[in-house]
Amino acid sequence: MWGVLLLGLALFLLVVCVLGKREPAHFPPGPLALPLVGNVFNIPVKQPHLYLTQLAETYGNVFCIRVGQEKTVFVCGWKTVKEVLVTQADKFVDRPYQALFSRLYNQHKGGILCCNGKTWRTQRHFAMGMLRTFGLANGTLERSICQESQHLQRAMEEHKGELFDPADLLNRAVANIICQVIFGRRFDYSDPKIQQLHENLTELVYLEGSVWGQLYNAFPALMKRLPGPHNGIFTNFQALQEFIGAQIKSHKLALDPSDPRDYIDAFLVESNNEANGELGFTEENLVLCCMDLFLAGTETSSKTLQWGLIFLIQNPQIMDKAQTEIERVIGTSRLPKMSDRAHMPYTNAVIHEIQRMANVVPLNGTRVASKDIHLGGCVIPKGSTVLAILTSVLFDKNEWETPHVFNPGHFLDSNGNFVKRNAFLPFSAGKRACVGEALARMELFLFLVAMLQNFTFSAEEGVELSSEGIVGVTRTPYPFKIRATPR
Repeated sequence: MWGVLLLGLALFLLVVCVLGKREPAHFPPGPLALPLVGNVFNIPVKQPHLYLTQLAETYGNVFCIRVGQEKTVFVCGWKTVKEVLVTQADKFVDRPYQALFSRLYNQHKGGILCCNGKTWRTQRHFAMGMLRTFGLANGTLERSICQESQHLQRAMEEHKGELFDPADLLNRAVANIICQVIFGRRFDYSDPKIQQLHENLTELVYLEGSVWGQLYNAFPALMKRLPGPHNGIFTNFQALQEFIGAQIKSHKLALDPSDPRDYIDAFLVESNNEANGELGFTEENLVLCCMDLFLAGTETSSKTLQWGLIFLIQNPQIMDKAQTEIERVIGTSRLPKMSDRAHMPYTNAVIHEIQRMANVVPLNGTRVASKDIHLGGCVIPKGSTVLAILTSVLFDKNEWETPHVFNPGHFLDSNGNFVKRNAFLPFSAGKRACVGEALARMELFLFLVAMLQNFTFSAEEGVELSSEGIVGVTRTPYPFKIRATPR
């Protein structure tokens, strides 16, 4: 009896394995996958982006990995990634079905980052318009960042040159900028609600991009019923929804349709028109859109500033040279302005190199091929999930002179002038590029210059800060402590 059952199970696994290999001609190659589970045990938990990038050396710049029965085509290297994100962007503009985001976002219908079609185009256009209306177009956000940098300076001064972890302060400073766009207000650094919000957001972003998120997408029916860290995705998501929902409720009580104060007000005005409901202007979707904007407007900039402090402490001669330029152009008595950037090529190059080396979004977001596509000598069938690995672009040895060395010279010509680089893609590129890219660029320049203007940063003597990082959706530094010595 047991022999028959075991034989039947073996035959079943063999059939699954054979069927799993039945791909069309010229389908992207990849490592051998196990029956049922695929390559799930091949992918390292800590640094998946490095493993995937290294696979390109064996299988070429277009290859396939299977997790469970779900196949993903990975694309590496600047020239090949450019094909997906820019040259053939129209064929890779939509998001594929994923069980995790389907549960969180009512996939393809909710939020900004995960939806598709007309709803996505409408919500993306609306969000970018609101960023301009409530700050980018009239200088309000620039003033807000400068004012927030003063709050950040005072908070750092309170440590009086003693060691402290800067992550919490940087999270709150950056979050207050997008909070002013979405909620029309900033939060005090001691506010326990905003502290809890950051904790929920940090854990959510880590778990979504970790192996737990991959397992949920591969085996949703099973994972939905199992205990484990993956359930933290949904509890943290719910906590964030409740916080945003409370903000929306208070906005509705004070809403003046003729004078919207922020993104929430403007969205509520649009939602009063029933015809706009089909385009995503519903109160339920407002929560999801706020979630996306808060995520996009907080996580990447905050993590980049954290990495910036690490790289500058590791390279004090570069920090000193940037501070010299800051003193020459701005001095010590006034706040920096965005107009200063054109006169500060070295500091601008340092910030760009921080973004490159930080590699804050190492794996980008998934796309789905809208038709059969020839790429890198392979055929990607219609409906395939495709992921362009940004790590492979930011560290492409064919594009960067010293890809694994922190080198601001990557963005300077022989005369010391700032130069743009095509393979600089920390915000991705094309139609799905980061909605808040302009805001992020402003935050990174104004916050970092203000910090270097007022402090010299260092680690505890004898302590070497790690460059490895914790990888989820974003790449986060391991907890570290620094000294901020007033200048």
